Amino acid sequence: MTAPCSVTSEVGRLRTVLLHRPGAELRRLTPRNNDQLLFDGVPWVDRAQEEHDAFAQALTDRGVEVLHLDRLLAEVLSFPSARTELISAAVDDPRLGATLQRSTTAHLSDMDPEVLANTLIAGLAHDELRGGKGLAYEVMDRGDFVVPPLPNLLFTRDSSVWVADEVAVTSLAMPARHRESTITAAVYAHHPRFAGVEQLYGARLEHLEGGDVLLLAAGVVAVGVGERTTPGGAERLARRLFARRLAHTVLVVPIAQQRATMHLDTIATMVDVDAMVMYPAVADSLVAWTVTAPDGSPAHPADDADTTELAVSGPQPFLTAAAAAMGIDRLRVIDTGLDPVTAEREQWDDGNNTLALAPRLAVAYERNTVTNAALEAAGIEVVRIAGSELGSGRGGPRCMSCPVARDQV
Repeated sequence: MTAPCSVTSEVGRLRTVLLHRPGAELRRLTPRNNDQLLFDGVPWVDRAQEEHDAFAQALTDRGVEVLHLDRLLAEVLSFPSARTELISAAVDDPRLGATLQRSTTAHLSDMDPEVLANTLIAGLAHDELRGGKGLAYEVMDRGDFVVPPLPNLLFTRDSSVWVADEVAVTSLAMPARHRESTITAAVYAHHPRFAGVEQLYGARLEHLEGGDVLLLAAGVVAVGVGERTTPGGAERLARRLFARRLAHTVLVVPIAQQRATMHLDTIATMVDVDAMVMYPAVADSLVAWTVTAPDGSPAHPADDADTTELAVSGPQPFLTAAAAAMGIDRLRVIDTGLDPVTAEREQWDDGNNTLALAPRLAVAYERNTVTNAALEAAGIEVVRIAGSELGSGRGGPRCMSCPVARDQV
C-alpha cells in the first residue's frame, strides 16, 4: 500500500523518499567547469553510481519506498503540457538568442520521453544539437552547452521540501541550479502519484532551499538563512505556513555564508525526537529569531497567504528557542567530543548531515568515524554508507534525499 504524502518531522519512520541516481550529467564535469557547476572536484562517476545504489539499497532494505526522479520525469514527459513546459524552461536562456532557441526546441521536441528526460538532466552540448542555427550557435565552442547539465540534481532535498501534506518547490540561489526546480515542479504538478498535491512555494519567489528547512517537530519549522536562503524567503515561507495552518512557529537561524556551511543541514540534523547532531564550533553561538502568527490570525486561502501578519521575537540561543517552540524541556545535542581539527574535517565531509530513518536510526557517511562512534555511544544506530565520490558536490545523506512520506511521532 502506498503511504500518503505527508512529512511532519525529521525523524518519523521514513516510508517514501525521492532520490536521483547520478548519471551522464556527472560525466559533463571537467576541471574547467566543476567550480561553476558547484562541485569541488571531478568525481569518478562509476564509483559515485555504485555508492548511490548502495545508499538506495540500504533504504529499501529498511522498508523505505524509493522513488527515482529521472523515472518520474520520463513518465510526465509523455504528457504534452509537461513536455512543452520543460522544453520551454530548458531554452529560456539569454545566451542562446531567438534562432538557437527555436532550433533547440525543435531538436528536443523530436525526442521520446526517456531520451528527453536524460537530455534535460545531462544537458545538450553544441556538437549534439542537430540543425543548430544562429549567431550564438556559430560563435559557441564545440564543447559549450546549449542546455547546461544539472549535476546537483543528485541533491533532491534542495529543490523541494514537504511540510505536512503540501510540497514547497524551492527557489534555488545559484544559477547552475535554477532549472532543477522547474523539473521538480513539473513532476509534482503532472505525475499521477502527486495528483491533488498543493504546492506551497515556487521557483520564482525569494531564494529558499530545502537544505535550510528542518522540521523540528509537528508545527515547528527551522529555516537557515545564509548563502542560499534569504531572510525574505524565510519570511514568505513563514507567512504561507501560517496561512495554511501547516506550522505555528518558524525559527529563522542565521548561518555563516561559507561553502562548508551552505545550508542549515550541513551543521545540524535531527537524530531523535529531542536530539540532534551539531557542528561543535557553532553549538554555543547559533541563535534563532522566533516567528509566529499573531493570536487569532485567521487562515487565508492560498492567494492571500502572503498577507498573513507575523510576530517576531529574539534572537535567542537556537537550542533554547527550539525547545520552547517544540514544547520540551531541552533539545539535546549529541556530544561528539571532537577536537577542533577533527571537527572541521568531519564537518567538511558532511559528518553532521544525517538522514533519520526513524527515531534513533540514521544514515551517515562511513568516513566520519569519530562522529559516527559518538552517535552510537549516545544510542543512535548508524547505517554507514560510502560517499567518497558522492561527497564531491558537498552533500551528505540528508542532502541526497527528499522525504515524501513519514510516520507521525
